[in-house]
Parts: sequence; structure tokens; C-alpha cells
Amino acid sequence: MRIIRILKKQYPDATIALHYGDLFQLLVAVILSAQCTDERVNKVTPALFKRFSRVRDFAECKIDELEKMIYSTGFYKNKAKNIKGAAIKIMQDFDGKVPGTMTELLTLPGVARKTANVILSAGFGSNEGIVVDTHVARICGLLGLVPKKMSEAKNAVKIERILMKIVPRRDWGIFSYLMINHGRKICVARRPKCEICPLNGICPSAKV
Repeated sequence: MRIIRILKKQYPDATIALHYGDLFQLLVAVILSAQCTDERVNKVTPALFKRFSRVRDFAECKIDELEKMIYSTGFYKNKAKNIKGAAIKIMQDFDGKVPGTMTELLTLPGVARKTANVILSAGFGSNEGIVVDTHVARICGLLGLVPKKMSEAKNAVKIERILMKIVPRRDWGIFSYLMINHGRKICVARRPKCEICPLNGICPSAKV
């Protein structure tokens, strides 16, 4: 796909922005990133992972302490409940190890398809789907890869299904990171920099 080739040149180091040391830390970081910036999550997790360094630590932690440590990421009560619940489930059903299949991951509290896709791609190098966040949905609508009305409605499931048919499977993992980088640096929602966009020659929404 020409769009991917161009963006790979533009963002050769495109990858997940969350910081983590192991698979469970990745899971925790992704759960915390819901309705929160990666930058904020990366400020919270160093102290969090120092206090709770193992899956068992999270499974046995006091929920109020966990809530206090992740408070600034928003929706902290629900996130704390899911993180602790996921740790307990992993200890009980997966021998303390984060499972590596979509089916198994979806059994964990706080894990929906988007989260599972991130973990499989970043943690296991497995492309089972495409992560669709607000950047991906918006930019794919602007580029005409998906119907604009669908992108504005943020229908992640339908958008993912369409993208999986047109994006080469080998690029499913990196596709989202390319779009996220592009959305943060050039195709900014409120003030897109179309004049310097490397896609302005093929983007139907380009204002140049």
C-alpha cells in the first residue's frame, strides 16, 4: 500500500509509545492508557512498577493503594479493579504468565479487542488484528480508506474489519503506530498541516 510505504519513510521508528519491561507491565500500561495520554501513563508507571514488580504483587495488592498510584490516569477505580482482576486471573488460570492468544486475552478483566491487539502485536509479534484508536479512525476517514461517517462515529470494530481487508497482514501491527505518529505530528485534528504532509498528493481531504 502506497500510504504505508510513504509513512514508513516519514516515521522509520514508529512503535508503541508506552514504556514497559515485561508482558504484564505492557498489559497494565495499555489498560491505563484508556482515555489517557501515553505521556501521562509513562509518568505513572515507573513508580507503579517499582512498588508492584510481579504479577503476584498486583494480584495481592490493596486496591486503595493501587487506586492512589494510578489516580492521575483517570477512571482510576475501574482501571484498578481491572488490573488487579487481570493479575488474579493470570495467576489462577495461566500460571502467572500473560496469555498469547486473542481468545485467552479476552477473558481477562479490562481487556477488549483493541487492548488484546496491542499486547499481541507489541508483546508477541503476532498480527491478529489492527488497533483502531481515535487517530486511526479519523485519519483513515480523511484518507478515504473507510467511510468518513463511520470514522466520525468511531465504530472501531467495523473500521478494523475494513482495514484488515486492505492493509497487508505483515503491516497490521505497524499500521496503527504510523497513523498515530502522523496524527500527532502532521495530521493534527484541529489544525492539520496539509502543506507539509507527505500524503497530500493522494489524500482526498488535503487542503493545499
